[in-house]
Amino acid sequence: MPLPAKRLSALPTYFFATLGQRIQALKSQGIDVISLDIGSPDLPPPPAVIETLHEFARRDDTHGYTGYVGLPNYRAAVAHYYQRRFGVELDPSREVLPLLGSKEGIVNLALAYLDTGDKALVPDIAYPSYAMGTRLAGGDVNWIPMSHEDRFLIKVDQIPSASLQSAKLLWVNYPNNPTGATAELQDYQHMVDFCREHQLILASDNPYVDVTYDDFAAPSALQAQNAKECTIEFMSLSKTFNMGGWRLGAAVGNAEILKTLLQVKSNVDSGHFRPIYEAGTIALNTTPLEWIKTRNLVYQRRRDRIMQTLPHIGLQADNPKGSLYIWAKTANGDGERYVDTALNEAHVAFAPGGAYGPGGQAYIRISLGISDERLEQALDRLTHWYHQSSLV
Repeated sequence: MPLPAKRLSALPTYFFATLGQRIQALKSQGIDVISLDIGSPDLPPPPAVIETLHEFARRDDTHGYTGYVGLPNYRAAVAHYYQRRFGVELDPSREVLPLLGSKEGIVNLALAYLDTGDKALVPDIAYPSYAMGTRLAGGDVNWIPMSHEDRFLIKVDQIPSASLQSAKLLWVNYPNNPTGATAELQDYQHMVDFCREHQLILASDNPYVDVTYDDFAAPSALQAQNAKECTIEFMSLSKTFNMGGWRLGAAVGNAEILKTLLQVKSNVDSGHFRPIYEAGTIALNTTPLEWIKTRNLVYQRRRDRIMQTLPHIGLQADNPKGSLYIWAKTANGDGERYVDTALNEAHVAFAPGGAYGPGGQAYIRISLGISDERLEQALDRLTHWYHQSSLV
């Protein structure tokens, strides 16, 4: 057989695929594993979303290709959401590009802009697709240090000038996966000003913007002054409306960047299924704010239960104001060992911090996407397990 492409040699195995295999091996032995590793919503979308999918899927005229730029009503719904939520005006025909979930857009943006020798500036604790997409494109990952002392915020004024040579992209993500860190509008303004000065694309990944707690309202990078000159933002319906498996989102912002991204996408996919676009339009246009608040209170209650338990299982964390995660530091600074031991002995699965970059080795990520009943079972197991484990 021919050898795989050389670009794959620089691409490590996706961590969650490997973890999934380990969990399945344990389950095949009859062991009940509770998963706190995957950030997938466990609750359903609003009822109107499901009803709309059902209605349009039953029609005879909704099963053809929808085109590379999706449906006009879906693009208009995204633009209306940005105007209503952030006060940001978007041209639906030029500044909104539908995506098959934001993950594909993230990787395709790297393919659109990075050649061999080009750099992407990636936080050293970050969603893995920023680095993976860079490597698939043949570019180089330049890690930007993140620290607890800086609240896991990117300090653009601390980025060395040498890191900017051949750099094209700066990745940011708030509310953050995996740390739960949040940014204020002034933080985005610093990032926009920096990217304009150094001719960088500011790639803002913002899927958790509506998953927030304690009355915190997360901003958009596009609210910063002159943001459209350099910024593209990825939004997703996966977390905002509990539509993780529907794979629907959009890239918004700078029209020229979106045009370049479309050039890649039009050679890779042919748009989404119309009933899903229609359901997404309903989600954006009709979901009451109260529905989102009520859903977030469920996550907030789970967050608080986990935070209460952390001191009893050898972990410590700041209380996150957003995202689906708690970013917990291990007592011995070895997140991978904690995850392995908890899986093998307590049969509870976490994600090791090192899977999110070199800055995450001392941490683990805990997901809130689990039912209350299973969460209580997991916390009970962990409390009984920890003080008898080899970690103490």
